[in-house]
Amino acid sequence: AVSALATGAALLAMCSVATRRRPVEIAAVVVAYVAASQLAGGVYPLQDSTGGLWWVQVVVSALTAGIAVAAGMAVGARRVEVRSLRERAESAEREQHARAAQARALERNRIAREMHDVLAHRISLVAMQAGVLDHRGDLSADESRVLVRGIAEGSHQALEELREVLGVLRADPGHPEPPQPSLDRVPDLVADTRASGLDVRLTSSVAATPPDGVGRTCYRIVQEALTNAAKHAPGAVVWVTLDGTAGGTLDIGVRNGPAPLRPAPPPSSGFGLLGLGERVGVVGGELGHCPTPDGGYVLTARLPWPDGPAHRNERGA
Repeated sequence: AVSALATGAALLAMCSVATRRRPVEIAAVVVAYVAASQLAGGVYPLQDSTGGLWWVQVVVSALTAGIAVAAGMAVGARRVEVRSLRERAESAEREQHARAAQARALERNRIAREMHDVLAHRISLVAMQAGVLDHRGDLSADESRVLVRGIAEGSHQALEELREVLGVLRADPGHPEPPQPSLDRVPDLVADTRASGLDVRLTSSVAATPPDGVGRTCYRIVQEALTNAAKHAPGAVVWVTLDGTAGGTLDIGVRNGPAPLRPAPPPSSGFGLLGLGERVGVVGGELGHCPTPDGGYVLTARLPWPDGPAHRNERGA
């Protein structure tokens, strides 16, 4: 009101306040600015002043204040937009880091699961054969030689399969992975386990070839069940039953009787059945396992089998 040179600074201050985009503050500053402009007319009266000139001063003051407020509001809106874009960019970067961490965790889990599937079965059979050598003192030289040969062959096969897994993990990501074992490999798995000394009996009434995911899950279920039987019930009889048709379900049952001998508790990761539960859940199936009244153990699974083209594949043993 007392300084004509303060008009520019006042407008700049009003523009700065308007960037905050708070209506109450802006209205108070505008009213103060217009009132100060009217008081300035009394401090510096104009020579050609007329009775209606104060209306012109009010209009001019309001217009200049409106221009300053509009400029400040535009600057404030731009700042909010830039801040929002920065926050979105930071959020996208955090999400990208989270996805990368999740992908690494999933890859580690996949590697651990493949390593478990490859090594647990072979090493369990080797441990079972070594346990027979340790507990049986009445074995003939030929029987001992067969067990030693089985231990050597099982160890060699474990190393070969481990080398294959590591080769896949080190290969180019675009390189296709080798085919995974499926339902048609279950008889070979049973025969291999039986050759290692475990009495396994397979009964299969599957009349077609299931989808790859279902067949692969079935193979891993039987493999894990035989691995557990070899570790916890060496010498027991194991029954493996497979039954299912396209358009229904694939039912899997693995049951072993009580162990003739009570071996020392073998080392266990505790993730075998947990990994099976995840595999079965991926294909939408159900998994169950529990001890039997006679001291054995039973594992059952039911996998959905979508209807589709099938090939005859009946096997039994």
